Amino acid sequence: MRIFPAIDLFDNKAVRLYKGDYAQMTVYGDPVQISRDFKAKGAEYIHVVDLAGAKEGKPMHLDVVKRIAETGLFIEIGGGIRNMETVEAYLSVGVSRVILGTAAVTDEAFLKTAVEKYGQKIAVGADVANGKIAIKGWLEESRYGLDEFLEKMQALGVKTVICTDISKDGAMKGANCALYKELTEKYSLDIVASGGVSTLEDVKTLAASGVYAAIVGKAYYIGAIDLQEAIEVAK
Repeated sequence: MRIFPAIDLFDNKAVRLYKGDYAQMTVYGDPVQISRDFKAKGAEYIHVVDLAGAKEGKPMHLDVVKRIAETGLFIEIGGGIRNMETVEAYLSVGVSRVILGTAAVTDEAFLKTAVEKYGQKIAVGADVANGKIAIKGWLEESRYGLDEFLEKMQALGVKTVICTDISKDGAMKGANCALYKELTEKYSLDIVASGGVSTLEDVKTLAASGVYAAIVGKAYYIGAIDLQEAIEVAK
């Protein structure tokens, strides 16, 4: 299993939100330095979210992302990616994989075009609240249930899905390991577990379940998970 330490970007800083609430934001510092720290601790992958982009619907941190890409880490990025111009802008500055969230739900033509053109460089975010896919920075509920949405993504040729249980995100109460195990067994998708990965036990459980990857966010920043240890345990 791969470990993706996470950087959420807002106002050129690395931040964390509590359950997606912009009013409950903690600032952690320089995202480029943090990405270098990740690499020094053995990380090969990094998960980046442009929180300002998610709100504005356009990239707000392209220069910062370019500088993170210069570390040589495999970068996946999401947040406000609503058109091919944004996809191409990110890929042109060294991003490895672009995550479509709201657009994957609301603009099927764009999703199809992106997958046909860029294949596995396109991932989809499935953010779940009350069994439904949430969109627009988790501020709105879509009409899709999780299974219906994942079946559709699989049929469209999407390979990687970042699944976030919003109720667990940033809460430090453990990941929904049973959900990610179930999805890994049910679909031929690479499932990335996101939200609530709080302990090495979570990492062990997810790795044993055959989950493709896990995102470690708040737990790293507050010292609850040692990144080097997590990477070793995941292997």
